[in-house]
Amino acid sequence: MAGSSEFTVQRVQQIDASPEVVFSLVDHLESWQKWSPWEGLDPNLSREYTGPDSGKGARYAWKGNKKVGEGNMTIAESVSPSKVGIDLAFLKPFKSESKSIIEIAAKGDQSMVTWTMKGQKNWFMKLFGFIFSMEKMVGGDFERGLAKLKTVAESAAGQG
Repeated sequence: MAGSSEFTVQRVQQIDASPEVVFSLVDHLESWQKWSPWEGLDPNLSREYTGPDSGKGARYAWKGNKKVGEGNMTIAESVSPSKVGIDLAFLKPFKSESKSIIEIAAKGDQSMVTWTMKGQKNWFMKLFGFIFSMEKMVGGDFERGLAKLKTVAESAAGQG
């Protein structure tokens, strides 16, 4: 896979909340502020939400310091309560496009959440791939994000 021009990063988390609760936190982009692994890296982050509040067409653009860069994400697919597909575009620190899919499967009264990112390696990733693999760059972020999503969803489920 080292010579491949594609990358895939995937993490899975079991959450003690219904798929509906988890889906509501993923499908509504403003709710990402509660659980995103990148939240808090730039206290002066500029955010812009356009389109519908949730579901297909909802869009979030950000611009911040070198830790968060600049980019946008748009919900391309929304299948309640099982799947949210996102088109992700980074503009800074380097241009890159990828697809992110969050799948939510019922497992009894719990949810099994799978977060996957797929894309084409750009020239930077190919050149420095031996040092900066997407697995290393994003894998830990996905783990932290899913752990936060678990905490937020389980808290919300407990209030319901």
